[in-house]
Amino acid sequence: MFDHVVFGVTDYAASKAFFLKALAPLGVTVLNEGSLGVELGQEGGEGSLCLRRTGEAPAPLHLAFRAERRDQVDDFHRAALAAGAGDNGAPGLRPQYHADYYAAFVIGPDGHNIEVVCHRPES
Repeated sequence: MFDHVVFGVTDYAASKAFFLKALAPLGVTVLNEGSLGVELGQEGGEGSLCLRRTGEAPAPLHLAFRAERRDQVDDFHRAALAAGAGDNGAPGLRPQYHADYYAAFVIGPDGHNIEVVCHRPES
């Protein structure tokens, strides 16, 4: 769980479009946008992701978002690939972490490893 994460992106428009499309299955929308960048999150939810305009090439991050259901992980993976992400791990169980760790991974526009994970058993 996090309050907010801020990182720089070199192509602001592409990154904003990517994260909005890829995280739409989780209910993520624009919460606020201004001269520094954009804050994305779930209305009434906890935590936000902030994209800051920068000319600097940021170091790759690993960002993991929590899903309530496994179908949200599947939907994220499809949406992210459709938004131009590179596949970095199809939806599936990762028992090396724990028995119910169901996740998918993609590489976003700036090379960040983006994950959506559900920790619940299949329903």
